[in-house]
Amino acid sequence: MIVTTSDNVEGRVISDYLGIVAGEAVLGANIFRDFFANIRDLVGGRSGSYQKVLRDGRNLALEDMVEEARGLGADAIVGVDLDYESVGQSGGMLMVSVNGTAIRFR
Repeated sequence: MIVTTSDNVEGRVISDYLGIVAGEAVLGANIFRDFFANIRDLVGGRSGSYQKVLRDGRNLALEDMVEEARGLGADAIVGVDLDYESVGQSGGMLMVSVNGTAIRFR
């Protein structure tokens, strides 16, 4: 399935707009990851553990959205938007949400 942030797919003609599809993933950050990220903040460098959580969250949310689009019989999803938020009382959870428009080609 084609998934794109643009509003069309070059060389293809959209015949049907099937509606908005979405996917979400909420992931917790554990105390050890937070501890090592704080050390990383002090000494500099990239936080590989947080980058992995962001990547995993994005992939899970995209998979959910694609499954919803497949259920509608879509060929592609256009206009995709990704959002990241920290949620929970202490902000210890990461929410990744993604949405777009499911379409069919002519």
